[in-house]
Amino acid sequence: MKFIIQNKIFEKINNLYVGVVIANGVDNTKNSEVFKKMLSTYTDEVKDRYLGEKMKDDKDIIPYRNAFRKLNINPNKYRCSIEALFTRISKGKRIPSINPLVDLNNAISLKHILPMGTHDLTGVESEDIQMRFSVDNDVFVPMGSDEVEKPDKNEVVYAIGNDVRTRHWTWRQSNHGKISENTHTVFFPIDGFKGINDDRVDAAVKDLKTILINKFNCSVQTGYVDKNTPEFSWNNIDE
Repeated sequence: MKFIIQNKIFEKINNLYVGVVIANGVDNTKNSEVFKKMLSTYTDEVKDRYLGEKMKDDKDIIPYRNAFRKLNINPNKYRCSIEALFTRISKGKRIPSINPLVDLNNAISLKHILPMGTHDLTGVESEDIQMRFSVDNDVFVPMGSDEVEKPDKNEVVYAIGNDVRTRHWTWRQSNHGKISENTHTVFFPIDGFKGINDDRVDAAVKDLKTILINKFNCSVQTGYVDKNTPEFSWNNIDE
């Protein structure tokens, strides 16, 4: 299986740099208290810095807002996931605990100030996952819903076949691919930019790999995708 970024994306954002972490053999029913505490700890570490701040003006958020505009995404209407996460904290709210994998994702995202996705690939092996512009037959099912939406024309999405997993790049994930207690294979994309925060992307990949191996006792494969290496492949997820 592969993660592929469409070349047309790099024509718009030539310094896009996405870290990739694939975890196989995960048991998402364990370590819940460990990751609740981790999420709470990282929330506490950043809340004083960001309380009351306008996140759209933050130096770590501005590159994503600029990239959204280059992709014809209005960042005021569709906020990048990391901006949404820190905006919640800036208003004095906590990040709710959901389950071990999602809590881990949010904790690492807070630590490194990076947007991250967590996608269940359990049982998926016939098609690659792509970051690309939408096509006519694409469909999206919002989180917690069974209502089918159609992405906008030329909207940047994460998709497997015509099943859109994330709309407007890093804005909103689908109910398809939602992390649950039955999740065993996970795809984590970590979105950043060469020359801006690629060092933090690499650090987040390393942190995530170490924690997944130590706490979930699973196999992990890591890599990255950029304009010179537009795809990353990994072993059959059912091995």
